[in-house]
Parts: sequence; structure tokens; C-alpha cells
Amino acid sequence: MRSNPFGKQFTASALALAVSLGAHAVTDEDILNDQDTVDDIVSYGMGVQGQRFSPMDALNTGNVQYLQPAWAFSFGGEKQRGQESQPLVKDGVMYVTASYSRIYAIDARTGEEIWQYDARLPDGIMPCCDVVNRGAALYDDKVIFGTLDAKLVALNKDTGKPVWIKKVADYQAGYSMTAAPLIVKGKLITGVSGGEFGIVGKVEARDPNTGDLLWMRPTVEGHMGYVYKDGKEIENGISGGEAGKTWPGDMWKTGGAATWLGGTYDPDTDTIFFGTGNPAPWNSHLRPGDNLFSSSRVAIDPDDGSIKWHFQTTPNDGWDYDGVNEVISFDYEENGKTVKAAATADRNGFFYVLNRENGDFIRGFPFVDKITWATGLNEDGSPIYNTENGRPGNPADADGEKGETVVAFPAFLGGKNWMPMAYSQDTGLFYVPSNEWSMDIWNEPVSYKKGAAYLGAGFTIKPANDEFIGVLRAVDPKTGEEVWRYNNPAPLWGGVLATAGNLVFTGTPEGYLKAFDAKTGEELYKFNTGTGVVGTPVTWEMDGEQYVSISTGWGGAVPLWGGEVAKVVRDFNQGGTVWTFKLPKDRVASN
Repeated sequence: MRSNPFGKQFTASALALAVSLGAHAVTDEDILNDQDTVDDIVSYGMGVQGQRFSPMDALNTGNVQYLQPAWAFSFGGEKQRGQESQPLVKDGVMYVTASYSRIYAIDARTGEEIWQYDARLPDGIMPCCDVVNRGAALYDDKVIFGTLDAKLVALNKDTGKPVWIKKVADYQAGYSMTAAPLIVKGKLITGVSGGEFGIVGKVEARDPNTGDLLWMRPTVEGHMGYVYKDGKEIENGISGGEAGKTWPGDMWKTGGAATWLGGTYDPDTDTIFFGTGNPAPWNSHLRPGDNLFSSSRVAIDPDDGSIKWHFQTTPNDGWDYDGVNEVISFDYEENGKTVKAAATADRNGFFYVLNRENGDFIRGFPFVDKITWATGLNEDGSPIYNTENGRPGNPADADGEKGETVVAFPAFLGGKNWMPMAYSQDTGLFYVPSNEWSMDIWNEPVSYKKGAAYLGAGFTIKPANDEFIGVLRAVDPKTGEEVWRYNNPAPLWGGVLATAGNLVFTGTPEGYLKAFDAKTGEELYKFNTGTGVVGTPVTWEMDGEQYVSISTGWGGAVPLWGGEVAKVVRDFNQGGTVWTFKLPKDRVASN
């Protein structure tokens, strides 16, 4: 661990700034109101529901061409790789995580470093999909983030000094942490990564002031949940009621279902939503059954971790489609009534709209151009499997050798992967960063060994088209209509922001920050940051001006796992910079 609480060039003005900010604690009310306030960003998702919609309209379709760089801050050193973080902003200070479990506090007006903290990582970390970190949480006087060796670190937000450090799981068994924590009702809510290593997924709640456990809920059927009171561990029911209902033998003991993307929260129903990852191993013939609660969305009671309901998108997942993608709460009117809905765009290529009160399926539809593993959805939202050649073959049918190879659309990296979509309260549309690719996939024999990859499958990913892979889509959740699309040559791997200025922002691996007309998809702005963008943009107001920030630095899963797709991006430059832009005051005008 290296903590440099005053940064490399700590100045008297920075010290005065840090001291003056000490009294401005981040409260539960601040977090619940985050989507409505414009002068700060205190939650991942720009609001606990994860809509990533800003009510600001000073920056709009009529003046976005005047958006200009204000400052750029380099993460420095030789540690580059994928920069997937979403910045937070409070009282003129930006808090942003970086690859290799680093975090920075930056003067949001000048781009000067206030402090930097580097986690001391052991040599044996085993992140599946690059050394990324997606963000932090702010609460009271602390900033809290997870590390690649499966720890949580709480720092004083004004000095960068550690307040507490807690081990969440055993990194030597394959556990890690890459997601931004979530604060709900004074609780710190986190998940875990590691599904490729046969770990057991879980969601935990901790006291953000001490790091002490409050409850723990496993996301694999058959494992016991707990609540913690006065230092005592109290049983709180087995996930799913009992072991082995949808798993054969003892395979539930290493079942995967990692909660690696973190969660969202809906105050209306007082519910936490988490997605769960692939079942382990990938070879689905070894684990006949639905394999709950893998590849699912799980609704959790924030008070004790009980599961309220679940919705499984890919039962008996044999393609590594996961189910971790974010669940975004939204309301819409239908037949004179307000529908309390939630939307999620799955890696399997289907977009789902659910009743967030009870998990009932409302509608689902493909949001990618081609799906081969299933031919559609049943009335309850379950998949209609392609039984001809949709699932990779059983190695047992080939005398224990490689099973029959199939070509599957989409590839396991998904119609949409981790990169968060946005919902505009003005247009009623979701803006979905997606990709068009296929894979050759086959199964192989495999057995579990602690800390070793637990796949039992091989694959090669290929582009589905010659001209483009990435597609930014505007999707109507009420009809399934694709209202507009933007095709990008390289895969899209960064998040999306929508604003009341009728703008949609995202970044591209080619290095551009781009802005589009939210209604038509017309490209209105682009700026070359010099390195691929896989971060998520945010916007806020400071000193009467609207700012936009994004972390840049190429990396993530695509260059590691992308097969033939990786050839498309092999010449893209790595990097590590936070770019911050602003609209000058003299350019503010309504559309």
C-alpha cells in the first residue's frame, strides 16, 4: 500500500481546499437526490437507480460544438491498461479510480492532484478481464473502493489517509473486486468478481464507517445467508431454500454467479438489484438444470439481504452470457396507469423490461442484429432454445475429447457487456452501447481446482460485419423499436450519458469522446483524447458552467479475449487520463 495523502505537488491552496472540505459530509439524502442535483456526482450511475441522465440543459444540441477541454490529468507511471472508471465530484473535488486499484483526488477546477492512493497488490491476483476498476463510493467523510485482491479500502476523502481496510474474499481462490460500491440506507453494498474460477457469488452489506459486516447473501442456490449483530453471525436462510434443486451433485459449491458489476437501488420499492454472472464451469453439460441464481437479476432486501425475487435470463447458461448487466428503474404510462418497470440489456442479445415490484416479465426483444442460441422468448421471458445447433456439444459424446463446435451470435463478450447504458427521462429511450460479433465455441472436459481457471470451453470471437462491430442504439422500451443507431468500426466498450440538453455522450476505442442528438442520432461533436475510451462520461455544474468528464485509456476484456476482434484494435494506444471539458459561459444558449 502506498498512501500519499498530500499528492506529489501539494500546495498551500490545495491544503486550504482539503481542510475547508472536511465539514462537507456526504449524506444518505445527498445520495438519494444525486440524480436531481447538478453541482455534484456522489454515486455510481449519477443516481442510485443508474439512469445516467442529467437534468442540465445549458449544454445542448445548439452549442455542444463549443465544448472545449478545461484540463487533463494523467494517472502517470507505467500502470496503464483499461480505465473503466466513472468519476465522482463533491465540493469541487473529483474522485476517480484507475487501473491496478489506484484512486486520486483532483481539484476539479484546475486538474491538480490533491492526493493519490495506490493499493499494494500481491503478485498472485487473478483478474479475469484486465486490471480495471470502475469507480468508488462517497459517504460521510470517506471515499471507498474495492481492489483486485478482493479488499475494500475506506479513505478519508480530504486527506487520502486509510480509515479502514477489510478483506472481502480470498484472492488466491480467484476472487477480486472491480465494481463501484453502492450506498443504500447507510449501508455499503458490494459484490465480488471471479466467476471464471469457480468462486461463489455473493452480495454483502457493511457499515461504511467501520467496514464491519451487516449481512451477506450468496447468489448460488444452496449457500447460507447471514446477518451480523453485536459481532455474532446469525443464519438468515439458504439461498433458494435448499441445495441441489437446480444443480447436480455438489456443483453448487463452486457455482460461480459472480456479482462483479455491482448493483442499483430503487427507493420506490426499497429494493437492491444485482446481476449475477455465469455458472461455473462454462461446459453446461456438466451441470444440467437451471443453475440458480446464475445468469440472473436478483432483487434484494437492503435491510437483511433476503432475496425478494429473481429473473433468470439464460438458464443453464452454456455460452458465458452472464446476467450481470445493470438493472435500471424507470416509470412509464400505459393505459392511464404508471408502470414501475426496470430494464436490462443482456449479454445474450435480448432486452428485458420487468415489473420491478415483483420481477414479472413485461416484454423482451432482441436489441442486436442476430441471435442464434435462442429463437425467441416465451410468455414468461424464458428463452426458446435453438435445439438444432445452438448449444456447443457435449465432450462425453466425443469420447471425452473436444465437443462439437457451434457458431453462436452474439459472442460471449455479449450484445452488451459491462458498459452502462443510459435512460433519458425526456425521450423515454434507452441508449445502449452494443456490439455485433459471433464466436466459435466448443466444450472440453474440466475439473475444479482452487484458484485455477474453471471453464471447460474454448472459443474464437469474430466480427459479424466487415464495416463495424460497435453499435450505439436508441431503443424504445415500450415497443422494442430501434429508433436510431450509430455504427462504429471498433467494439464499443465505454458507458453512456444522456442529458436534458437532448445529448447522448459516449467514447470509442478509436479515442473519441462523441456527442449525439438524443432524438435523431446525428453526430454533433467529437474530440480525440489520444487513447481508446472505455470509461463512462459524467456531467455537472461548477461556478455556473457545465462540465463533462471522462476517463480514457484503452484496455478491458476486448484486447485480452477478443480473438480475431483483437486484431481490429491491436494498434490502439493504452493510456490513463481524465479529460475534463466545459462549455464557456458566453456560449450558453437554449436550443
